[in-house]
Amino acid sequence: MRETGDGFAGIALKGLLMSLAWMYWTKPTAIFFISIFLMIGGMLVWELVSPTIERRGFLMIPTTRGTRFFLGLLGSAYIHLAWLGLTDLALWYATIISLVWVIVVMRWG
Repeated sequence: MRETGDGFAGIALKGLLMSLAWMYWTKPTAIFFISIFLMIGGMLVWELVSPTIERRGFLMIPTTRGTRFFLGLLGSAYIHLAWLGLTDLALWYATIISLVWVIVVMRWG
């Protein structure tokens, strides 16, 4: 980046704002990110309608609904990485396992 004397704080951000060309957007990638944003939006609405309370489940730490959601997504990422590294089977199986994992963590975590 170079200084130009105009623009935001005198730094040229040409090409960085409103440009998503740096990422290879495939249909599965778009579906993944859209579903994550929809889930976060759903969690927001759920929180506004019914505020969460901390509780302890099988995770053995006090967690809120948002914490369990984050841990479920984090675990799903690790499930997918392990699946890619350890098997040659289709990734859809890991997705199903991850979905079950998120449901279990959200319900009993």
